Amino acid sequence: MAHILLTEDDDAVRAFVKRALELDGHKVTAVEDGAEAALVLLQQQGKFDLLLSDIKMPEMDGIELAMQSSQRYPGLPILLMTGYADQRERSEEVGKCVKDVLTKPFSLVEIRKAVSAALADENSEKTAVA
Repeated sequence: MAHILLTEDDDAVRAFVKRALELDGHKVTAVEDGAEAALVLLQQQGKFDLLLSDIKMPEMDGIELAMQSSQRYPGLPILLMTGYADQRERSEEVGKCVKDVLTKPFSLVEIRKAVSAALADENSEKTAVA
C-alpha cells in the first residue's frame, strides 16, 4: 500500500485520519505542522506516495507546504483538508499540484475514498507516462 505523510495540528483529527488510512493498509507518518512535514520530506527525500495536509496550521500552513513540496518533489500528489471556506479558496493558489480539498468535518468513508482517488489518479498518470 501507500506511504502517506499526514500533516494535521489537531490531535483528534490526526489520530482519526491516521487510523482510517491504516485500516486500508497504508503506512502513515503523522506530524503536527507544515514545518515539521517539510523537514520529514527533506529527510526522506520526498519518498512518499501522498501528502495529506490540513491547510490552517500555526507555523507553516498547508498552502505553503504544498507549494514548497510541489517545487521540490514534482509529481508528489497532494490532498488538502480544511474546515474554513476562505482557506478552500486559497488552495486554488497551488493549482494542479493539489488533487482535491476535503471539507471538514468528513467521515471515515469520505477520507478513505478521497485518499484512494488521489492515489488512483497518481497511479494512472504514472502508467500513462510509462
